[in-house]
Amino acid sequence: MSTPVLGAVRIHPVKSLAACVTDEAAVEPWGLDGDRRWTLIDRDDRVVTQRQQPRMALLSADPLPGGGVVLSAHGSAPLEVAVPGPGPTVVATLFRNKIEVVEADPAAHDWFTARLGAEVRLVHLDEPSHRRPLDPEFGRPGETVSFADGFPLLLTANASLDALNTLVAQGDRPEEGPLPMDRFRPNLVVDGTEPWAEDGWGRISVGEVAFRVAKPCARCVVTTTDQRTAERGREPLRTLARHRRTGKDLLFGQNLVPEGTGVIRVGDPVRVIG
Repeated sequence: MSTPVLGAVRIHPVKSLAACVTDEAAVEPWGLDGDRRWTLIDRDDRVVTQRQQPRMALLSADPLPGGGVVLSAHGSAPLEVAVPGPGPTVVATLFRNKIEVVEADPAAHDWFTARLGAEVRLVHLDEPSHRRPLDPEFGRPGETVSFADGFPLLLTANASLDALNTLVAQGDRPEEGPLPMDRFRPNLVVDGTEPWAEDGWGRISVGEVAFRVAKPCARCVVTTTDQRTAERGREPLRTLARHRRTGKDLLFGQNLVPEGTGVIRVGDPVRVIG
């Protein structure tokens, strides 16, 4: 079988907003350059995602040089948001993590609040090198992560999605399939593997950059959200519960931790190195 290759690269400048597809990205110790450095928080300073607000899928943030973003939504004028300058920090809560963040200009808060119908604020992770250490069960001293749920990158494989869609078609909700890859919100999508081959990977290289495969990704209700309509169904969780369950976790994809930095590009070979 030929060597698998990187088929797609996706970044999410604002956590839980629509993905941006790109041909290449720089790998930083805490994830891809520009990926999930911004997030929304509520009045209690808790991070807000599609779990609470599925309509976030309908909003977009495109990266700007220097780390800013351009916010856009259907029928709305775009809003450019700059990286906030040094200033007071707010302690945001993401799961059990407490993370110091800096608030964006209030115009960004108003933009999101108007579109989501709930009071939210846009905040920025100003120092990813030390604000949020990786879970020590899986991370090494000094390893950090941005606003991703738990790990710097998420990898999925098209062959595994095809296999999952076959199972969905054989289940009791076939009308909900086939599911597109954007339901799973990966950073890296691999072509040319056998279905579920990624389950057996320990270390891989993508181009010249090495990654540690930390653990399989446990999936949540966000995967049931149509990223084009924000409507929710039952798949893929229904099928994953039958075929891809380990304990309480329903698994699809693999979490990665970079072991170096560099630029990865669509078409780069993906090799298992450990």
